[in-house]
Amino acid sequence: MTHNPKPYRTAPRDPATVPAGNPVEDTACTSRTGQRRAPGTTTHHAAVDTRPHILVVHRWRDEHALYENYIDHTTHRVTYVTTELGWSSLPPAAAGVVEVTATDDFGQVGAAAATLTALFGAPDRVVALNEGDLDTAAGLRARLGLPGQSPKDLARFRDKLVMCETVSAAGVRTPAFADAPDAAAVRAFADSHGWPVIVKPRRGTASRGVLRIDSAAGLSALDELPGEDRLVQEFCADRIYHIDGLWSGGRLGPWRASRYVNSCADFTTGAVLGSAEEDDPQLLDALGEFTASIAGALSAEPWVFHLEVFVGTGPDGRPNLHFLEAGYRVGGAEIPFVWREVHGIDLMAAAVDVQLGRRPTLAEPKTWRTGGWLLVPTPVPAPCRVIAAEPLTELVDGPYAQVVPPAGYVVPRTGGYEHVGARFRFRSLCTREVESAIAKAAAEFRLECTAVS
Repeated sequence: MTHNPKPYRTAPRDPATVPAGNPVEDTACTSRTGQRRAPGTTTHHAAVDTRPHILVVHRWRDEHALYENYIDHTTHRVTYVTTELGWSSLPPAAAGVVEVTATDDFGQVGAAAATLTALFGAPDRVVALNEGDLDTAAGLRARLGLPGQSPKDLARFRDKLVMCETVSAAGVRTPAFADAPDAAAVRAFADSHGWPVIVKPRRGTASRGVLRIDSAAGLSALDELPGEDRLVQEFCADRIYHIDGLWSGGRLGPWRASRYVNSCADFTTGAVLGSAEEDDPQLLDALGEFTASIAGALSAEPWVFHLEVFVGTGPDGRPNLHFLEAGYRVGGAEIPFVWREVHGIDLMAAAVDVQLGRRPTLAEPKTWRTGGWLLVPTPVPAPCRVIAAEPLTELVDGPYAQVVPPAGYVVPRTGGYEHVGARFRFRSLCTREVESAIAKAAAEFRLECTAVS
């Protein structure tokens, strides 16, 4: 077992230098000495350079994506728009970097892209791998007239109403759904399909804003939510699985199905969240066929997918499957790491290939092992300071890797599943063993935090 403290480094790596030339005002870009500049300082124009310019929108602090493995930083000028938290995982060979406070703020990222365009010329491609940045990247492509996924192309992967309409029209089984512009629409839907219902943002991520309403009396909860487009769905009590892999455009490439331990919605209310890869051959046969039908319905082109599916049992004892959601991306949480470390496959590489217009190819391992992961939430809402946390170094059959914050570390308040209380990764020969290890880790781990105002 290993303890990986890298995400808690406070000093960023040295970013690459910006070649000397005529100064231009920018926001927060790398300087000639490789140090971050404060907003409003100057940097420099690049000398004439005909290498392709790839602009990457990046937000992770840990090494979810190994960009230097995917894009040759010597034959390309690769620039980055990132946040303060994202600096520590930038490649040293980055040609230039602009810092923004949020990569899903299109205004800020657009201004950063303008700065990098002034320095390095117009980008040839824009890459974004985090789901929260897909809209930003599509908007940049549209603004700059670049090839790649446009806002219109992205809609069926980001707008959950369009997504459900698309797969349902292709004959994929889904729980009943409808647009939910207001409480009256939700009530009308429940009158037809019964209570409870699920109401959620059409463009939400990481279970943000997901609400279960059990009766008409609960409709008042909608009044407390921020204004945005929403979807209402029939409640389904079946177990939720996530399925991750590559669609080649005509068939499935490497893929894995995993049982959730608790749900993403449970995690927002204080429960642990995890998953263990499935090894039941009968269920996997059904899931493979179902996954191919979803992937093909959403795109005839290659794409890396993260699907969520309801898995129940029909009257005949066979799997009864229903579509929940799809993401045009590598799965979140520890999924990229489990794929690289347990299976020897980097799904991020395929995702970058797709966004660069290259044909993705991933070799399957001769033998699949079984992986899993666990996230522990902070006991108080972030931002919070860690008072005590001990890695699970003595646990038999425990995690092979873990990210546990040291005492004194302040967990930032940010969306997604990277900046949480603790993260653990597991591997074994079967689902049962991985699930058992996850349960033991969840029971044994202790984390104490105090709120930070």
